[in-house]
Amino acid sequence: MDPMIYSAMAGAERAMRAQQVHANNLANLSTTGFRADLELATSETVSGYGFDARHMSRLQANAVSAKAGTAVATGRDLDAAIAGDGFFTVQFGEGEAYTRSGAFTQDSEGTLLLDGRKVLGETGPIVLAPTSKISIGEDGTISAQVEGQQLMETVDKLKLVKPAAADLAKNEAGLVVSRSGEPMPTSEEVVVRGGYMEGSNVSAVEEMVSTMGLNRDFEIQMKLFKAADDMAANGNRLMRE
Repeated sequence: MDPMIYSAMAGAERAMRAQQVHANNLANLSTTGFRADLELATSETVSGYGFDARHMSRLQANAVSAKAGTAVATGRDLDAAIAGDGFFTVQFGEGEAYTRSGAFTQDSEGTLLLDGRKVLGETGPIVLAPTSKISIGEDGTISAQVEGQQLMETVDKLKLVKPAAADLAKNEAGLVVSRSGEPMPTSEEVVVRGGYMEGSNVSAVEEMVSTMGLNRDFEIQMKLFKAADDMAANGNRLMRE
């Protein structure tokens, strides 16, 4: 009966924590370039003498959905979306982080930014001179028409990466990083669509269905907990009699 109580507690705890993951996904339904978190649960043995048959669950919500979001044409020169797999690269502290959001901006010095973080090219942060027109090619090449000139000139090239989904996790800022913590290599296979913006890849229907399933799981675990408690009480009563 005691192992049954632990099993019920573990199942209920896993359902509650998984609901938090899905709630966060739903909260970012309209966040540009957001990648949904996936719930991963593993079992772990309860430490201590005599608890070898007892197990609890541990939820690891650091897997990232690789499903693409919907790309919408904006016509803005500094907007970009990735077609298929891949990520843009931004500076994060002393290292790198990766994102699907492509709503780029510029500061007063011409540095290309994404949510206040420097966008990285193949040689470092991308800096653009005062321009009248900017174009982002399919391979990530940034061309600009400098004020006073007629021709478009290549300025830099976005650092694009294409890691496997299993190698990805999220950091404290919600940006994608490699599990090893090392910078990811540049990929020539990533395709960029200039003038487009990718939305979140969260499906409201899928998240709601998952949440409803978790609610039913939690109710079942509570019934099991009640049944185990009743069995324990009946056993104690028999022992007294």
